[in-house]
Amino acid sequence: MYKVRCSTIERSFADAKELHGYRYARFRGLKSVQMQAYLTATCQNMKKIALHLTKKGLVEGYFFETLLFYVVFIR
Repeated sequence: MYKVRCSTIERSFADAKELHGYRYARFRGLKSVQMQAYLTATCQNMKKIALHLTKKGLVEGYFFETLLFYVVFIR
């Protein structure tokens, strides 16, 4: 059970921390930090959806590659 959790749940938290700024809050206050958490989760979900759709071949990758670029590099 831990192996599955380690590769899915813990990986998600690690990505959020390392790639999306969960290590430190950018703003002060509960509402602002909560908004950062929601936006980070939204970005992670968009990345998962884009990768899933391109792997399935349902959509061409150009749109989603551009979307991923903006999600990852332009925060």
